[in-house]
Amino acid sequence: MIVKNLVTYPQFEHIKFVFVSLNQFYFNYTMKKIFAIFCALSLTYIAGAQTNVTVPVKEDKTTSVAEVISLKETEYDFGKIPQGKPVTHVFTFINTGTTPLVLDNVQASCGCTTPEWSKDAVPAGATSKINVGYNAMNDGPFSKFITITYNGTQSKQVTIKGEVWKTPTTSAPENSGLSSLKNQQ
Repeated sequence: MIVKNLVTYPQFEHIKFVFVSLNQFYFNYTMKKIFAIFCALSLTYIAGAQTNVTVPVKEDKTTSVAEVISLKETEYDFGKIPQGKPVTHVFTFINTGTTPLVLDNVQASCGCTTPEWSKDAVPAGATSKINVGYNAMNDGPFSKFITITYNGTQSKQVTIKGEVWKTPTTSAPENSGLSSLKNQQ
């Protein structure tokens, strides 16, 4: 079948509309814009066509990371403490692994918190301590984090918190009532 006039065949009207639309589109936009739109549509199609491939992971017991440090507590609340008076707390932990545990670093979140720990290896099943000091210079509530790095790449975090109350800058005034009582006797 040879089509001479698209108007006489109504089933081809949508093809005519497409050709007319493309003709108007070409004249309204430059070739660079058409190419950019084509690339964007292609990239969108490619990105949408990606599928999630799940690869089964073989569990290798020699490389699995077991929990080897067990802290008795991960947070300590000092409560209300006076400003400028250092306080300390001892975090105790147990090496629950089968090999010696080495604390590589114990890093505080600020300079007002100072952790101290033994650099010696902790044998399997043994207990050791991390002493954390805090010097409260500013009044108000505080929450500080201490990160414990051990056995090269593993880490745990403990927290100290509390509230610092501002101490008076001058000494207490003399109680005049007390001296009058002393004089009467």
